[in-house]
Amino acid sequence: MRCLLFVCLLLGCVPSFALDRSQVEGYLLPNGLQVILKPGYERDHVSIRLVVGVGFDDFPCDRRELPHLLEHLLFSGIDESGEGGLEERMQALGGEWNAYTSNADTTFVIEAPARNQRKVLDLLLAILSQTQLDENALELSKKIVEREDGGHYSHLQRWLDRQDLGHGSSDQLAVELGLTCAERSSIDDLRLEEVDDLRAHWYAPNNMTLIVVGGLDRLLPAYLERTYGQLDPVEPGERRSLETVVQQAEATRVLTSGWLGNSAKLHWLFLEPALEGDREQTFNLLQRYLDWALYSELRLKHSLSYGPSSQREMLGNSSAISLNADLDRESVDEAEDLLRKMIDQLRQNGLDPATFERIKQAAIAREAWTTQGNAALADYYWSALGDYADGRFADPTSKLRQVSLEDANQAMRQLFAEPGYLRIERSVFGYDSIYRVLAGIVGLILLAGFVWHKRRTSQ
Repeated sequence: MRCLLFVCLLLGCVPSFALDRSQVEGYLLPNGLQVILKPGYERDHVSIRLVVGVGFDDFPCDRRELPHLLEHLLFSGIDESGEGGLEERMQALGGEWNAYTSNADTTFVIEAPARNQRKVLDLLLAILSQTQLDENALELSKKIVEREDGGHYSHLQRWLDRQDLGHGSSDQLAVELGLTCAERSSIDDLRLEEVDDLRAHWYAPNNMTLIVVGGLDRLLPAYLERTYGQLDPVEPGERRSLETVVQQAEATRVLTSGWLGNSAKLHWLFLEPALEGDREQTFNLLQRYLDWALYSELRLKHSLSYGPSSQREMLGNSSAISLNADLDRESVDEAEDLLRKMIDQLRQNGLDPATFERIKQAAIAREAWTTQGNAALADYYWSALGDYADGRFADPTSKLRQVSLEDANQAMRQLFAEPGYLRIERSVFGYDSIYRVLAGIVGLILLAGFVWHKRRTSQ
């Protein structure tokens, strides 16, 4: 009877465990593979993420595409059926998969029926350990990577990038500050030996994290130890230090975006200062506050921008907050003046307490519904790996509650202590100016015709 009561209590607790996203079953296999398991919302489905600790930033500018190239090569096939046969096997299991290479990692993403989770994991293990890389697959993968990066990198595009003319506002600023590469990485001269070396030194179990969320097979831990636990650990490659600010950037620049148009984009970027305590959630709340301030100022009060916004982004080893607005060409100066006044007012008066509290409570409430479903929960664990330790992820809700108005004001004043970097994206000519130019040309033609006619009649 006592055993039955214990089982009932345990089953009654399972839903609450599943709703506590911070608590997971996490452990290391003997070979160093980090495993994170979580019973999810949909019991007939699993979301799988295999995160490999290698990305673009681990290689110099002329070799940055190596991890991206290997990512595609690993889908080239494990037998004579090739890439198509591999995809057919995944389809037969009812699953879908993809992979993504970012600055920090390479991640394999799988959605599959829970009943086939071990077979799907078998297939993932096969592409990691059985894929034979050859020159034909290398050349095909190079073409795919080149197409994903925007097509053939012509000499003209390379020249424009070197002149700092081929970048958007944040990329352009990062190039100016020395935080990123000025031009795209070359694909053509990447060799098969380099890809093999990357695979041998980075695709190691002790440089990987396996995340499985959903209807977990009760034998999954034993299966993982028997299969993935047999991968041989190696000493991973040494991670490169991220670039720091080493150059000066102009305070204001106008960037060309096409030849003709009446629209423009304003971007005002501020590098985030170092803060004591939990700076991440403090700046997250500050960015949300600035988002509302831009919306209120530029759209509601002055109707200058339909979709003004703020954004946090990484530039090398630095992070920045940008104030952004889509504008009519003739409204740029007015919008810039309004933003200067808004920033000055914030410096002098600080954040409005009632507005800050409303935005803070909305951010806390948002945490309750942003990770609904297995896939969203798996993606959350993927993005929050830096906040994971001993079977728990840091609770963002409690961190948000700890951010005070004083903390946000201090962060805001330090952020706006420097003038920042203003970037305006617009075309070379507006429609009105091109009409004036055309009218001038027509006028000159008519004048020249009149003068020519006058001379002929006077002869």
